[in-house]
Amino acid sequence: MDLGLKGRKAIVCAASKGLGRGCAEALAAEGVDLVICARTRADIESAAAEIAAKFGVKVTPVACDVTTEEGRKAVLAACPDPDILVTNAAGPPAGDFRNFTLDDWRKAAEGNFFTPIALIQATVYGMMERGFGRIVNITSASVKAPIAMLELSNGVRAGLTGAVATLARTVSKHNVTINNLLPGQHDTDRLTAIIGNNMKKSGKDRDATVSEMQARIPANRFGTAEEFGHACAFLCSAKSGFITGQNLVADGGAYPGTL
Repeated sequence: MDLGLKGRKAIVCAASKGLGRGCAEALAAEGVDLVICARTRADIESAAAEIAAKFGVKVTPVACDVTTEEGRKAVLAACPDPDILVTNAAGPPAGDFRNFTLDDWRKAAEGNFFTPIALIQATVYGMMERGFGRIVNITSASVKAPIAMLELSNGVRAGLTGAVATLARTVSKHNVTINNLLPGQHDTDRLTAIIGNNMKKSGKDRDATVSEMQARIPANRFGTAEEFGHACAFLCSAKSGFITGQNLVADGGAYPGTL
């Protein structure tokens, strides 16, 4: 399917690897020019060169911390009028609720609530004026079903969902959509860290730990960044204009609810 995106411009955050990289590559495959960002200059510049060579699109790397005002300014300076915005940032750490300080909560909110809100506010009105816009927030399946030990993530990601819900309906008449893409367990560096934590708790080896984790997923496997990217690209497409304000769970069926 031609998604009708050739020649569009997109900002994809945290795109040097993992789910952000998957989204960037899926959009590039559709002919979208990209501005991608990540904290490590070598990583984001390497990713940009690889994506540009593979798909033949313009890819501009921005080495910055997008969770800071300075970082967001750098990204927006590189692409002030995007057609597509994919917000993404590293998730807050796991831990025990009793040990989280107010500073922990503030840091979580800065990265996974205030940052996407600021980027949306800076770009959505231009999208409305131009009559096309697609915004996808990469959040977490914890928005649907809270995950133990991830209270920081549960809280701020659910807050973002509520914050954009009304806006998504307000801007839809201008052919601008806002949706949230909720990953479950995908084969990324973050999952590697979770596997390691589970191994420490259980005392089991990696194979046994992975087998137990996958057994709790109806698909009986972890997701890939590539297939997550395909889901993102569809939500960004010209074909998806009637889908807005939604929370799409990409978790291999792990979430047991019907709503």
